[in-house]
Amino acid sequence: MSLVASHRNRDLTLLEQLSVGSDALGSAVAGSGSPVRGAVVLPTCNRFEVYVETDDPEAARAAIIDALERATALERDAIETALATYEGDDAVQHLLSVATGLDSMVVGEREISGQVRRAHIDAQAGAHLTPQLDRLFQSALRTSRVVASSTGLGTSGRSVVSVAFDLASETVVWPGARALVIGTGALAETGVGSLLSRGVSIDGVFSPSGRGEEFAARHSLRALDQDGLRAALSEVDLVLACSGGESIVLTPAMVAAARPDNDNPLTIVDLALHRDVAPGVAQMRGVTVVDLESVGAHAPEESVGAIDAARSIVAHAVARFGDGEHARSIDPAVVALREHVFGLLERELARVQPPAGASEQTIAQADATEQALRRFAKTLLHIPTVRAREHAQAGEADRYLGAIRALYGIDVGIQDDACPAPEMDAATDADTTTRH
Repeated sequence: MSLVASHRNRDLTLLEQLSVGSDALGSAVAGSGSPVRGAVVLPTCNRFEVYVETDDPEAARAAIIDALERATALERDAIETALATYEGDDAVQHLLSVATGLDSMVVGEREISGQVRRAHIDAQAGAHLTPQLDRLFQSALRTSRVVASSTGLGTSGRSVVSVAFDLASETVVWPGARALVIGTGALAETGVGSLLSRGVSIDGVFSPSGRGEEFAARHSLRALDQDGLRAALSEVDLVLACSGGESIVLTPAMVAAARPDNDNPLTIVDLALHRDVAPGVAQMRGVTVVDLESVGAHAPEESVGAIDAARSIVAHAVARFGDGEHARSIDPAVVALREHVFGLLERELARVQPPAGASEQTIAQADATEQALRRFAKTLLHIPTVRAREHAQAGEADRYLGAIRALYGIDVGIQDDACPAPEMDAATDADTTTRH
Protein backbone atom coordinates (compact mmCIF):
# COMPACT_ATOMS: atom_id res chain seq x y z
CA MET A 1 0.00 0.00 0.00
CA SER A 2 1.21 3.53 -0.73
CA LEU A 3 0.03 7.05 0.12
CA VAL A 4 0.98 9.49 -2.60
CA ALA A 5 1.04 13.24 -3.22
CA SER A 6 3.04 14.58 -6.16
CA HIS A 7 3.54 17.47 -8.56
CA ARG A 8 0.97 15.88 -10.88
CA ASN A 9 -1.98 16.87 -8.75
CA ARG A 10 -0.76 18.81 -5.71
CA ASP A 11 0.77 22.23 -5.12
CA LEU A 12 4.49 22.16 -4.37
CA THR A 13 3.94 24.22 -1.22
CA LEU A 14 1.64 21.49 0.11
CA LEU A 15 4.23 18.81 -0.71
CA GLU A 16 6.81 20.85 1.17
CA GLN A 17 4.63 20.94 4.28
CA LEU A 18 3.82 17.22 4.10
CA SER A 19 7.49 16.29 4.12
CA VAL A 20 8.27 18.16 7.35
CA GLY A 21 9.67 15.55 9.72
CA SER A 22 9.74 12.87 7.00
CA ASP A 23 13.04 11.48 8.33
CA ALA A 24 11.29 10.28 11.48
CA LEU A 25 7.96 9.24 9.95
CA GLY A 26 8.86 5.61 9.21
CA SER A 27 9.97 4.93 12.79
CA ALA A 28 6.94 6.79 14.14
CA VAL A 29 4.33 4.68 12.36
CA ALA A 30 5.91 1.21 12.16
CA GLY A 31 6.39 -1.21 15.02
CA SER A 32 4.74 -3.23 17.74
CA GLY A 33 1.07 -2.48 18.23
CA SER A 34 0.81 -0.51 15.00
CA PRO A 35 -1.19 -1.61 11.95
CA VAL A 36 1.94 -0.69 9.95
CA ARG A 37 4.52 -3.49 9.94
CA GLY A 38 7.01 -1.60 7.80
CA ALA A 39 7.31 1.74 6.04
CA VAL A 40 9.49 3.46 3.43
CA VAL A 41 9.18 7.24 3.10
CA LEU A 42 10.06 8.87 -0.23
CA PRO A 43 10.18 12.69 -0.10
CA THR A 44 11.79 14.42 -3.11
CA CYS A 45 11.70 17.90 -4.61
CA ASN A 46 8.29 17.25 -6.19
CA ARG A 47 6.64 14.34 -4.38
CA PHE A 48 5.85 12.94 -0.94
CA GLU A 49 5.09 9.22 -0.74
CA VAL A 50 4.87 6.55 1.96
CA TYR A 51 4.96 2.81 1.18
CA VAL A 52 3.76 0.49 3.93
CA GLU A 53 3.16 -3.19 4.59
CA THR A 54 -0.09 -3.75 6.45
CA ASP A 55 -3.03 -6.12 6.81
CA ASP A 56 -5.40 -3.22 7.51
CA PRO A 57 -5.05 -0.43 4.88
CA GLU A 58 -7.64 1.84 6.50
CA ALA A 59 -6.00 1.67 9.92
CA ALA A 60 -2.55 2.12 8.39
CA ARG A 61 -3.69 5.21 6.46
CA ALA A 62 -5.20 6.66 9.65
CA ALA A 63 -1.96 6.01 11.57
CA ILE A 64 0.10 7.82 8.94
CA ILE A 65 -2.29 10.76 8.84
CA ASP A 66 -2.16 10.94 12.65
CA ALA A 67 1.64 11.10 12.52
CA LEU A 68 1.62 13.76 9.79
CA GLU A 69 -0.91 15.82 11.73
CA ARG A 70 1.44 15.79 14.74
CA ALA A 71 4.55 16.58 12.69
CA THR A 72 3.21 19.29 10.38
CA ALA A 73 1.14 22.45 10.62
CA LEU A 74 -1.47 21.08 8.21
CA GLU A 75 -5.08 20.49 9.12
CA ARG A 76 -6.16 16.86 9.11
CA ASP A 77 -8.64 17.46 6.28
CA ALA A 78 -5.84 18.90 4.11
CA ILE A 79 -3.69 15.82 4.72
CA GLU A 80 -6.60 13.48 3.99
CA THR A 81 -7.33 15.24 0.70
CA ALA A 82 -3.70 15.43 -0.37
CA LEU A 83 -2.83 11.73 -0.06
CA ALA A 84 -4.09 9.31 -2.68
CA THR A 85 -4.05 5.63 -1.67
CA TYR A 86 -2.80 2.80 -3.90
CA GLU A 87 -3.05 -0.86 -2.92
CA GLY A 88 -1.69 -4.11 -4.33
CA ASP A 89 -0.60 -3.98 -7.97
CA ASP A 90 -1.50 -0.28 -8.14
CA ALA A 91 1.07 0.55 -5.45
CA VAL A 92 3.68 -1.62 -7.17
CA GLN A 93 2.99 -0.03 -10.54
CA HIS A 94 3.21 3.47 -9.10
CA LEU A 95 6.59 2.91 -7.42
CA LEU A 96 8.06 1.33 -10.54
CA SER A 97 6.81 4.25 -12.65
CA VAL A 98 8.38 6.66 -10.17
CA ALA A 99 11.71 4.83 -10.06
CA THR A 100 11.98 4.68 -13.85
CA GLY A 101 11.27 8.40 -14.29
CA LEU A 102 7.90 7.88 -15.99
CA ASP A 103 6.13 9.86 -13.27
CA SER A 104 8.74 12.64 -13.02
CA MET A 105 8.32 16.33 -13.67
CA VAL A 106 10.99 15.87 -16.34
CA VAL A 107 10.06 12.46 -17.77
CA GLY A 108 13.01 10.08 -17.84
CA GLU A 109 15.21 12.03 -15.42
CA ARG A 110 17.74 9.83 -13.64
CA GLU A 111 18.03 11.51 -10.23
CA ILE A 112 14.85 9.82 -9.02
CA SER A 113 16.34 6.32 -8.99
CA GLY A 114 19.01 7.51 -6.56
CA GLN A 115 16.34 9.05 -4.36
CA VAL A 116 14.34 5.79 -4.37
CA ARG A 117 17.48 3.91 -3.40
CA ARG A 118 18.19 6.42 -0.61
CA ALA A 119 14.67 5.93 0.79
CA HIS A 120 15.23 2.15 0.72
CA ILE A 121 18.54 2.49 2.57
CA ASP A 122 17.07 4.88 5.15
CA ALA A 123 14.24 2.45 5.93
CA GLN A 124 16.73 -0.36 6.33
CA ALA A 125 18.92 1.74 8.64
CA GLY A 126 15.85 2.73 10.67
CA ALA A 127 14.81 -0.93 11.08
CA HIS A 128 11.37 -0.37 9.54
CA LEU A 129 11.97 -2.19 6.24
CA THR A 130 10.12 -5.52 5.97
CA PRO A 131 11.15 -8.33 3.57
CA GLN A 132 8.14 -7.56 1.37
CA LEU A 133 9.02 -3.86 1.10
CA ASP A 134 12.65 -4.78 0.52
CA ARG A 135 11.65 -6.98 -2.42
CA LEU A 136 9.42 -4.21 -3.78
CA PHE A 137 12.16 -1.58 -3.73
CA GLN A 138 14.73 -4.02 -5.12
CA SER A 139 12.32 -4.67 -7.99
CA ALA A 140 11.82 -0.93 -8.56
CA LEU A 141 15.56 -0.25 -8.72
CA ARG A 142 16.16 -3.24 -10.98
CA THR A 143 13.37 -2.12 -13.32
CA SER A 144 14.81 1.40 -13.38
CA ARG A 145 18.13 0.06 -14.63
CA VAL A 146 16.46 -2.06 -17.31
CA VAL A 147 14.47 0.93 -18.59
CA ALA A 148 17.56 3.15 -18.60
CA SER A 149 19.66 0.64 -20.53
CA SER A 150 17.14 -0.64 -23.06
CA THR A 151 14.56 2.01 -23.99
CA GLY A 152 16.41 5.25 -24.63
CA LEU A 153 14.23 6.97 -22.05
CA GLY A 154 16.25 9.77 -20.49
CA THR A 155 19.18 9.46 -22.91
CA SER A 156 18.76 13.12 -23.82
CA GLY A 157 20.23 13.81 -20.40
CA ARG A 158 17.41 16.18 -19.52
CA SER A 159 16.75 16.47 -15.83
CA VAL A 160 15.35 18.89 -13.31
CA VAL A 161 18.84 20.38 -12.96
CA SER A 162 19.57 20.69 -16.68
CA VAL A 163 16.20 22.29 -17.43
CA ALA A 164 16.70 24.73 -14.55
CA PHE A 165 20.16 25.70 -15.81
CA ASP A 166 18.82 26.15 -19.34
CA LEU A 167 16.32 28.63 -17.91
CA ALA A 168 19.11 30.34 -15.99
CA SER A 169 20.97 30.86 -19.28
CA GLU A 170 18.83 33.94 -19.83
CA THR A 171 20.77 35.74 -17.09
CA VAL A 172 24.02 33.73 -16.69
CA VAL A 173 26.94 33.68 -19.14
CA TRP A 174 28.22 30.17 -18.46
CA PRO A 175 31.90 29.98 -19.41
CA GLY A 176 33.68 31.87 -16.66
CA ALA A 177 30.70 32.30 -14.34
CA ARG A 178 31.15 31.74 -10.61
CA ALA A 179 28.75 29.72 -8.47
CA LEU A 180 28.14 28.39 -5.01
CA VAL A 181 26.13 25.31 -4.02
CA ILE A 182 23.79 24.98 -1.04
CA GLY A 183 23.10 21.31 -0.25
CA THR A 184 24.87 17.98 -0.51
CA GLY A 185 22.24 15.58 -1.85
CA ALA A 186 21.33 14.04 -5.20
CA LEU A 187 20.55 17.35 -6.90
CA ALA A 188 23.77 18.88 -5.58
CA GLU A 189 25.77 15.95 -6.97
CA THR A 190 24.16 16.35 -10.37
CA GLY A 191 24.39 20.14 -10.20
CA VAL A 192 28.13 20.20 -9.54
CA GLY A 193 28.82 18.02 -12.58
CA SER A 194 26.55 20.13 -14.76
CA LEU A 195 28.12 23.40 -13.59
CA LEU A 196 31.64 22.17 -14.24
CA SER A 197 30.67 20.94 -17.71
CA ARG A 198 29.38 24.46 -18.48
CA GLY A 199 32.72 26.01 -17.57
CA VAL A 200 31.61 27.39 -14.20
CA SER A 201 34.01 27.75 -11.27
CA ILE A 202 32.44 26.75 -7.93
CA ASP A 203 33.49 28.91 -4.98
CA GLY A 204 32.28 26.42 -2.40
CA VAL A 205 29.48 24.36 -0.88
CA PHE A 206 27.37 25.19 2.16
CA SER A 207 25.40 22.52 4.02
CA PRO A 208 22.77 23.55 6.59
CA SER A 209 22.94 19.99 7.96
CA GLY A 210 26.71 20.08 8.47
CA ARG A 211 27.64 17.55 5.77
CA GLY A 212 29.57 20.04 3.67
CA GLU A 213 33.08 18.83 4.55
CA GLU A 214 32.59 15.31 3.17
CA PHE A 215 30.83 16.55 0.02
CA ALA A 216 33.45 19.24 -0.58
CA ALA A 217 36.32 16.76 -0.20
CA ARG A 218 34.67 14.37 -2.66
CA HIS A 219 34.41 17.10 -5.30
CA SER A 220 37.60 19.03 -4.50
CA LEU A 221 35.58 22.04 -3.36
CA ARG A 222 35.73 24.34 -0.35
CA ALA A 223 33.26 23.76 2.48
CA LEU A 224 31.68 27.02 3.63
CA ASP A 225 30.44 28.02 7.07
CA GLN A 226 27.91 30.81 7.57
CA ASP A 227 30.56 33.53 7.23
CA GLY A 228 31.97 31.84 4.14
CA LEU A 229 28.48 31.62 2.66
CA ARG A 230 27.96 35.37 3.07
CA ALA A 231 31.35 36.13 1.58
CA ALA A 232 30.79 33.84 -1.42
CA LEU A 233 27.32 35.27 -1.96
CA SER A 234 28.86 38.68 -2.58
CA GLU A 235 31.08 37.35 -5.39
CA VAL A 236 29.17 34.72 -7.36
CA ASP A 237 26.90 34.97 -10.40
CA LEU A 238 24.82 31.87 -9.60
CA VAL A 239 23.57 30.00 -6.55
CA LEU A 240 22.32 26.40 -6.79
CA ALA A 241 20.12 25.91 -3.71
CA CYS A 242 18.94 22.34 -3.14
CA SER A 243 19.53 21.43 0.50
CA GLY A 244 15.98 20.30 1.26
CA GLY A 245 16.33 21.36 4.90
CA GLU A 246 13.39 22.66 6.87
CA SER A 247 14.56 26.27 7.28
CA ILE A 248 15.25 29.17 4.93
CA VAL A 249 18.93 29.65 4.04
CA LEU A 250 18.85 32.82 1.93
CA THR A 251 16.75 35.73 3.15
CA PRO A 252 16.28 39.15 1.55
CA ALA A 253 18.31 40.71 4.38
CA MET A 254 21.23 38.32 3.81
CA VAL A 255 21.24 38.87 0.03
CA ALA A 256 20.98 42.64 0.45
CA ALA A 257 23.85 42.70 2.96
CA ALA A 258 26.06 40.60 0.70
CA ARG A 259 25.30 42.65 -2.43
CA PRO A 260 24.52 46.18 -1.25
CA ASP A 261 25.20 47.87 -4.58
CA ASN A 262 23.27 45.40 -6.77
CA ASP A 263 25.78 46.11 -9.53
CA ASN A 264 26.07 42.51 -10.71
CA PRO A 265 22.99 40.38 -11.42
CA LEU A 266 22.51 37.27 -9.28
CA THR A 267 20.66 34.17 -10.46
CA ILE A 268 19.42 31.67 -7.86
CA VAL A 269 18.26 28.19 -8.87
CA ASP A 270 16.15 26.96 -5.96
CA LEU A 271 15.26 23.29 -6.39
CA ALA A 272 14.65 22.40 -2.75
CA LEU A 273 11.23 21.09 -1.78
CA HIS A 274 11.62 22.92 1.53
CA ARG A 275 12.67 26.08 -0.18
CA ASP A 276 16.11 27.39 0.63
CA VAL A 277 15.24 30.87 -0.61
CA ALA A 278 12.70 33.16 1.07
CA PRO A 279 9.89 34.34 -1.26
CA GLY A 280 10.93 38.00 -0.97
CA VAL A 281 14.32 37.36 -2.61
CA ALA A 282 12.73 36.99 -6.04
CA GLN A 283 11.37 40.55 -5.81
CA MET A 284 14.79 42.10 -5.19
CA ARG A 285 16.36 44.27 -7.87
CA GLY A 286 19.01 42.43 -9.86
CA VAL A 287 18.00 38.99 -8.57
CA THR A 288 16.42 36.24 -10.70
CA VAL A 289 15.03 33.07 -9.10
CA VAL A 290 14.42 29.87 -11.07
CA ASP A 291 12.27 27.44 -9.07
CA LEU A 292 10.51 24.10 -9.46
CA GLU A 293 7.38 25.72 -10.87
CA SER A 294 9.51 27.20 -13.66
CA VAL A 295 11.05 23.82 -14.39
CA GLY A 296 7.66 22.10 -14.49
CA ALA A 297 6.34 24.65 -16.97
CA HIS A 298 9.31 24.16 -19.33
CA ALA A 299 9.95 20.41 -18.97
CA PRO A 300 10.67 18.81 -22.39
CA GLU A 301 8.79 15.81 -23.74
CA GLU A 302 10.38 12.40 -24.32
CA SER A 303 9.74 10.36 -27.45
CA VAL A 304 6.50 8.39 -27.54
CA GLY A 305 8.36 5.21 -28.48
CA ALA A 306 10.71 5.37 -25.50
CA ILE A 307 7.84 6.03 -23.10
CA ASP A 308 5.76 3.15 -24.49
CA ALA A 309 8.74 0.79 -24.24
CA ALA A 310 9.34 1.85 -20.64
CA ARG A 311 5.68 1.34 -19.76
CA SER A 312 5.80 -2.18 -21.21
CA ILE A 313 8.83 -3.03 -19.07
CA VAL A 314 7.09 -1.64 -15.98
CA ALA A 315 3.93 -3.62 -16.77
CA HIS A 316 5.95 -6.83 -17.04
CA ALA A 317 7.76 -6.12 -13.77
CA VAL A 318 4.45 -5.44 -11.99
CA ALA A 319 3.03 -8.72 -13.26
CA ARG A 320 6.10 -10.67 -12.21
CA PHE A 321 6.16 -9.06 -8.77
CA GLY A 322 2.50 -9.93 -8.21
CA ASP A 323 3.13 -13.58 -9.00
CA GLY A 324 6.29 -13.83 -6.92
CA GLU A 325 9.81 -14.52 -8.03
CA HIS A 326 9.55 -18.33 -7.94
CA ALA A 327 6.71 -18.97 -10.35
CA ARG A 328 5.22 -22.35 -11.22
CA SER A 329 4.99 -23.87 -14.68
CA ILE A 330 1.92 -22.02 -15.89
CA ASP A 331 2.79 -18.72 -14.26
CA PRO A 332 4.65 -17.30 -17.29
CA ALA A 333 1.28 -17.33 -19.05
CA VAL A 334 -0.36 -15.51 -16.14
CA VAL A 335 2.49 -12.98 -16.15
CA ALA A 336 2.10 -12.46 -19.91
CA LEU A 337 -1.66 -11.95 -19.59
CA ARG A 338 -1.29 -9.48 -16.76
CA GLU A 339 1.48 -7.68 -18.66
CA HIS A 340 -0.85 -7.40 -21.66
CA VAL A 341 -3.70 -5.94 -19.59
CA PHE A 342 -1.47 -3.62 -17.55
CA GLY A 343 0.19 -2.35 -20.72
CA LEU A 344 -3.17 -1.45 -22.23
CA LEU A 345 -4.21 0.14 -18.94
CA GLU A 346 -1.15 2.40 -18.73
CA ARG A 347 -1.56 3.60 -22.31
CA GLU A 348 -5.18 4.53 -21.62
CA LEU A 349 -4.31 6.25 -18.35
CA ALA A 350 -1.77 8.39 -20.19
CA ARG A 351 -4.66 9.78 -22.22
CA VAL A 352 -6.59 11.05 -19.20
CA GLN A 353 -3.77 12.75 -17.28
CA PRO A 354 -4.83 16.33 -16.49
CA PRO A 355 -2.70 19.08 -18.07
CA ALA A 356 -0.44 21.31 -15.99
CA GLY A 357 -2.46 23.97 -14.21
CA ALA A 358 -5.72 22.03 -14.45
CA SER A 359 -8.55 22.91 -12.09
CA GLU A 360 -9.23 20.93 -8.92
CA GLN A 361 -12.40 19.58 -10.52
CA THR A 362 -10.50 18.34 -13.59
CA ILE A 363 -7.86 16.71 -11.38
CA ALA A 364 -10.55 15.03 -9.26
CA GLN A 365 -12.29 13.70 -12.39
CA ALA A 366 -8.99 12.32 -13.73
CA ASP A 367 -8.24 10.64 -10.39
CA ALA A 368 -11.70 9.06 -10.33
CA THR A 369 -11.27 7.80 -13.90
CA GLU A 370 -7.88 6.30 -13.07
CA GLN A 371 -9.21 4.49 -10.01
CA ALA A 372 -12.18 3.13 -11.99
CA LEU A 373 -9.91 1.82 -14.76
CA ARG A 374 -7.58 0.17 -12.25
CA ARG A 375 -10.50 -1.55 -10.50
CA PHE A 376 -11.78 -2.74 -13.88
CA ALA A 377 -8.37 -4.18 -14.84
CA LYS A 378 -8.08 -6.09 -11.56
CA THR A 379 -11.61 -7.45 -11.94
CA LEU A 380 -10.87 -8.48 -15.51
CA LEU A 381 -7.78 -10.43 -14.42
CA HIS A 382 -9.24 -12.15 -11.37
CA ILE A 383 -11.07 -15.08 -13.01
CA PRO A 384 -8.32 -15.83 -15.61
CA THR A 385 -5.78 -15.96 -12.76
CA VAL A 386 -7.92 -18.34 -10.70
CA ARG A 387 -8.57 -20.53 -13.76
CA ALA A 388 -4.83 -20.72 -14.45
CA ARG A 389 -4.19 -22.27 -11.02
CA GLU A 390 -7.11 -24.69 -11.42
CA HIS A 391 -5.92 -25.88 -14.87
CA ALA A 392 -2.34 -26.27 -13.64
CA GLN A 393 -3.47 -28.39 -10.68
CA ALA A 394 -5.63 -30.53 -13.00
CA GLY A 395 -2.75 -31.07 -15.44
CA GLU A 396 -4.59 -29.12 -18.15
CA ALA A 397 -2.14 -26.25 -18.69
CA ASP A 398 -2.29 -26.81 -22.48
CA ARG A 399 -6.00 -25.94 -22.53
CA TYR A 400 -5.37 -22.69 -20.67
CA LEU A 401 -2.45 -21.71 -22.91
CA GLY A 402 -4.56 -22.45 -25.98
CA ALA A 403 -7.38 -20.27 -24.66
CA ILE A 404 -5.25 -17.17 -24.02
CA ARG A 405 -3.53 -17.71 -27.37
CA ALA A 406 -6.90 -17.73 -29.13
CA LEU A 407 -8.40 -14.85 -27.14
CA TYR A 408 -5.45 -12.47 -26.77
CA GLY A 409 -2.82 -13.63 -29.25
CA ILE A 410 -0.45 -14.40 -26.34
CA ASP A 411 1.82 -17.34 -27.14
CA VAL A 412 3.66 -18.70 -24.09
CA GLY A 413 5.22 -22.14 -23.81
CA ILE A 414 5.17 -24.20 -20.62
CA GLN A 415 8.41 -24.05 -18.65
CA ASP A 416 9.58 -26.47 -16.01
CA ASP A 417 10.77 -23.61 -13.83
CA ALA A 418 9.92 -20.04 -14.65
CA CYS A 419 12.93 -17.81 -14.99
CA PRO A 420 13.28 -15.65 -11.88
CA ALA A 421 13.89 -11.95 -12.09
CA PRO A 422 17.60 -11.09 -12.42
CA GLU A 423 19.35 -10.32 -9.18
CA MET A 424 20.33 -6.75 -8.48
CA ASP A 425 24.07 -6.13 -8.85
CA ALA A 426 24.88 -3.40 -6.39
CA ALA A 427 28.42 -3.13 -7.72
CA THR A 428 27.18 -1.93 -11.09
CA ASP A 429 24.52 0.42 -9.75
CA ALA A 430 25.72 3.82 -10.85
CA ASP A 431 22.71 5.64 -9.47
CA THR A 432 23.48 8.13 -6.76
CA THR A 433 22.03 7.17 -3.40
CA THR A 434 21.88 10.56 -1.78
CA ARG A 435 18.57 12.31 -1.27
CA HIS A 436 18.57 16.07 -1.45
